Amino acid sequence: MFKKLGAVVLFVQDFEKCLAFYRDTLGLEVVDAGEKFAAFRMDGHNFALNGLSEAAKMVNLPVDAFEPQTGRTDRVMLCAEVPNVDEAYETLRAKGVEFSQAPEDKYWGIRTIYFCDPEGNIWEFYTPIKQA
Repeated sequence: MFKKLGAVVLFVQDFEKCLAFYRDTLGLEVVDAGEKFAAFRMDGHNFALNGLSEAAKMVNLPVDAFEPQTGRTDRVMLCAEVPNVDEAYETLRAKGVEFSQAPEDKYWGIRTIYFCDPEGNIWEFYTPIKQA
Protein backbone atom coordinates (compact mmCIF):
# COMPACT_ATOMS: atom_id res chain seq x y z
CA MET A 1 0.00 0.00 0.00
CA PHE A 2 2.77 2.48 0.87
CA LYS A 3 6.53 2.23 1.02
CA LYS A 4 7.74 5.57 2.33
CA LEU A 5 6.76 7.79 5.20
CA GLY A 6 6.16 11.24 3.73
CA ALA A 7 6.24 13.42 6.83
CA VAL A 8 6.28 13.56 10.58
CA VAL A 9 4.17 16.36 12.06
CA LEU A 10 4.05 16.84 15.81
CA PHE A 11 0.87 18.43 17.16
CA VAL A 12 2.08 20.51 20.11
CA GLN A 13 0.37 22.48 22.86
CA ASP A 14 3.17 24.98 23.50
CA PHE A 15 4.13 25.88 19.95
CA GLU A 16 6.63 28.64 20.85
CA LYS A 17 8.51 26.48 23.36
CA CYS A 18 8.71 23.57 20.92
CA LEU A 19 9.72 25.84 18.03
CA ALA A 20 12.55 27.25 20.14
CA PHE A 21 13.68 23.73 21.08
CA TYR A 22 13.81 22.41 17.51
CA ARG A 23 15.12 25.62 15.92
CA ASP A 24 17.49 26.94 18.59
CA THR A 25 18.50 23.93 20.68
CA LEU A 26 18.58 21.23 17.98
CA GLY A 27 19.60 23.73 15.28
CA LEU A 28 17.04 22.76 12.62
CA GLU A 29 16.52 25.28 9.84
CA VAL A 30 12.95 26.54 9.44
CA VAL A 31 12.00 26.44 5.74
CA ASP A 32 8.30 27.31 6.02
CA ALA A 33 6.46 29.03 8.84
CA GLY A 34 3.03 30.27 9.73
CA GLU A 35 1.46 31.58 12.91
CA LYS A 36 1.46 28.14 14.59
CA PHE A 37 3.24 26.03 11.98
CA ALA A 38 6.90 25.44 11.20
CA ALA A 39 8.51 23.06 8.73
CA PHE A 40 12.17 22.21 9.04
CA ARG A 41 14.84 21.29 6.48
CA MET A 42 15.53 17.58 6.65
CA ASP A 43 17.31 15.40 4.10
CA GLY A 44 14.77 13.10 2.46
CA HIS A 45 11.94 13.73 4.96
CA ASN A 46 9.44 16.39 5.91
CA PHE A 47 9.31 17.31 9.60
CA ALA A 48 7.02 19.96 11.05
CA LEU A 49 5.35 21.32 14.15
CA ASN A 50 1.72 22.36 14.22
CA GLY A 51 -0.05 24.09 17.09
CA LEU A 52 -2.75 21.84 18.53
CA SER A 53 -5.76 24.08 17.82
CA GLU A 54 -4.66 24.61 14.21
CA ALA A 55 -3.94 20.88 13.84
CA ALA A 56 -7.41 20.01 15.15
CA LYS A 57 -8.97 22.25 12.49
CA MET A 58 -6.79 20.68 9.81
CA VAL A 59 -7.91 17.12 10.59
CA ASN A 60 -11.47 18.19 11.42
CA LEU A 61 -11.48 16.99 15.04
CA PRO A 62 -12.25 18.92 18.23
CA VAL A 63 -9.24 19.94 20.32
CA ASP A 64 -10.57 17.91 23.26
CA ALA A 65 -10.37 14.75 21.12
CA PHE A 66 -6.58 14.87 21.58
CA GLU A 67 -5.02 13.47 24.73
CA PRO A 68 -3.28 16.21 26.69
CA GLN A 69 0.50 16.01 26.71
CA THR A 70 1.69 15.40 30.23
CA GLY A 71 5.38 16.03 29.62
CA ARG A 72 5.97 12.36 30.30
CA THR A 73 7.45 10.18 27.59
CA ASP A 74 5.14 9.49 24.67
CA ARG A 75 4.67 6.06 23.07
CA VAL A 76 6.28 7.11 19.81
CA MET A 77 10.01 7.36 19.23
CA LEU A 78 11.45 9.48 16.46
CA CYS A 79 14.85 8.35 15.15
CA ALA A 80 17.41 10.41 13.27
CA GLU A 81 20.86 9.53 12.00
CA VAL A 82 23.56 12.03 12.92
CA PRO A 83 27.19 12.13 11.74
CA ASN A 84 28.62 11.69 15.26
CA VAL A 85 26.48 10.76 18.28
CA ASP A 86 29.15 11.75 20.78
CA GLU A 87 29.48 15.25 19.31
CA ALA A 88 25.68 15.65 19.20
CA TYR A 89 25.51 14.55 22.85
CA GLU A 90 28.10 17.08 24.00
CA THR A 91 26.61 19.92 21.91
CA LEU A 92 23.06 19.35 23.12
CA ARG A 93 24.08 18.70 26.72
CA ALA A 94 25.82 22.10 26.71
CA LYS A 95 22.48 23.60 25.60
CA GLY A 96 20.67 22.04 28.55
CA VAL A 97 19.15 18.96 26.92
CA GLU A 98 18.66 16.17 29.46
CA PHE A 99 19.35 12.65 28.22
CA SER A 100 17.81 9.41 29.40
CA GLN A 101 20.91 7.63 28.15
CA ALA A 102 24.46 8.77 27.43
CA PRO A 103 26.10 7.51 24.20
CA GLU A 104 25.98 3.73 24.06
CA ASP A 105 26.78 1.09 21.46
CA LYS A 106 23.88 -1.23 20.62
CA TYR A 107 24.44 -4.80 19.50
CA TRP A 108 22.48 -4.21 16.30
CA GLY A 109 25.18 -1.88 14.99
CA ILE A 110 24.41 1.69 16.05
CA ARG A 111 25.65 4.10 18.72
CA THR A 112 22.72 5.94 20.31
CA ILE A 113 21.54 8.67 22.65
CA TYR A 114 17.98 9.27 23.87
CA PHE A 115 16.22 12.46 24.99
CA CYS A 116 12.75 14.04 25.06
CA ASP A 117 11.52 17.30 23.57
CA PRO A 118 9.63 19.78 25.81
CA GLU A 119 6.34 17.86 25.41
CA GLY A 120 7.70 14.37 26.04
CA ASN A 121 8.29 13.16 22.46
CA ILE A 122 11.27 10.82 22.70
CA TRP A 123 14.12 11.02 20.21
CA GLU A 124 16.86 8.59 19.36
CA PHE A 125 19.92 10.05 17.62
CA TYR A 126 22.15 7.34 16.20
CA THR A 127 25.32 6.80 14.21
CA PRO A 128 26.05 3.49 12.50
CA ILE A 129 29.02 1.69 14.00
CA LYS A 130 31.64 0.96 11.40
CA GLN A 131 32.27 -2.75 11.18
CA ALA A 132 35.93 -3.83 10.96
